[in-house]
Amino acid sequence: MEAVYTLIEMVVKNIVVVLVLMGFVAYTTLLERKLLGRLQVRPGPNRVGPFGLLQPLADGVKSFFKEDIIPDEADKTIYVLAPGISLFAALSMFAVIPFGGTITLLGREINLVIANIDTGLLYLLAMATLGEYGVVLGGWASGNKYGVLGALRAAAQMISYEVALGLAVIGTIILAGSLNLGEIVAAQEGMWFIVKYPFGFIFYLVAGLAEINRTPFDMPESESELACGFNIEYSSMKFATFMIAEYAHMFTVASIVTTLFLGGWMGPWLPGPVWFLIKVFAVIFFFIWERGTYPRLRYDHIMQFGWKVLLPLTLLNVVVTAALVALGVL
Repeated sequence: MEAVYTLIEMVVKNIVVVLVLMGFVAYTTLLERKLLGRLQVRPGPNRVGPFGLLQPLADGVKSFFKEDIIPDEADKTIYVLAPGISLFAALSMFAVIPFGGTITLLGREINLVIANIDTGLLYLLAMATLGEYGVVLGGWASGNKYGVLGALRAAAQMISYEVALGLAVIGTIILAGSLNLGEIVAAQEGMWFIVKYPFGFIFYLVAGLAEINRTPFDMPESESELACGFNIEYSSMKFATFMIAEYAHMFTVASIVTTLFLGGWMGPWLPGPVWFLIKVFAVIFFFIWERGTYPRLRYDHIMQFGWKVLLPLTLLNVVVTAALVALGVL
């Protein structure tokens, strides 16, 4: 009987987390357009529903009814699968992120995380790598030279910055002594890791922006040179799926930043999930703010910065952090 209850609990957690996450993803698009409008002295979406609140619903309906075209030169199977791969990877990463402590419901103690595994951080890095396949395969399978160029640039950029991203989180492993995300959050009870490990936080934010192709690292989609890059031949819901995956990945990266550096769900007075969402949206606000502030970098500058600046700095940061922990300073 206990196994049945555990199975039901797991299914309910998955359904609730996916539905809530997709709802937040939909309205994050509205939040971004509103904030960018404020930054650029314009109102943003305000026609559909009061204050434009129904705009995400209108966008979804519009995307669903648009004509779905598959190019004659496309590899049709991979072309169709690619958006799903990107979305699956982005959503799957949330399986190990704890969004609260433990609650008691119907006499059962329930951990507010789908899968509390000991190698959660390794799982996140692996799924982040899997997400690249959707972008690369989508550009290649389209049978369009601009799509192929966007896919190649995406692959080079993501692989380059994944190295620095992986090194940036090593300090949190050293400080917490664990790869379990729940234990990493618990290790921040007295002091958040953003205080103990500030440079790691900065490096992770920069590498995370490159990982999710956000401005100023949006090379795979650079409209001025590649006419929308890897997704140029996508339309209707396939194009929308790529966009949903991008925003879901942004939400996931913000959740990882919250978990590794901002104390996760911990905070006074308010329930844990509320604190978790406050911190996540603070990070998302930063992502939106920098998009409206900084121009796109040149591709060679992005690659030089990744390999010649960010990588050496993250390596140095790991060595210094390890030395400080060994000496008992941290």
